[in-house]
Amino acid sequence: MSKLPTLLEAEVPLSTAELNLLRKQYEQDATSVQKKFNFAWGLIKSRKHGQQLEGTHLLGEIYNTEPSRRIECLYYLSIGYYKQGNYTEARRFVRTLLDSQPGNRQAQELSETIDSQIAKEGIIGIGIVGTAIAVGGAILASLLRKSR
Repeated sequence: MSKLPTLLEAEVPLSTAELNLLRKQYEQDATSVQKKFNFAWGLIKSRKHGQQLEGTHLLGEIYNTEPSRRIECLYYLSIGYYKQGNYTEARRFVRTLLDSQPGNRQAQELSETIDSQIAKEGIIGIGIVGTAIAVGGAILASLLRKSR
């Protein structure tokens, strides 16, 4: 497999003109898997959630219909779902990739990044729940004092 882009590269969106060119190329030859793939990758690089969704949808189609592109799609789907904040799907796809290519360093790094983000969000979630419980307890204590 050729060098895969890093997650950092995925954060640099294409210009509107570049994305429109990829869209035009894809629409002119929708049977070309490579043009569809290029357009999907351009969409995933976007900062717009709707475009990222469209990109992962197109990559999912390629994954399902082109067995020879599945390994490549796993990595790009992982990035797409990661950028959307869907860490469960991102992890699922990158782990599937690592099952078939355990030595893939870029996939390992992406997996570590995804796991780190899941842990971070879990800690934030625990903090939010803890705060909500503390606030709820304070309100309940205040109400109980008033009712006496």
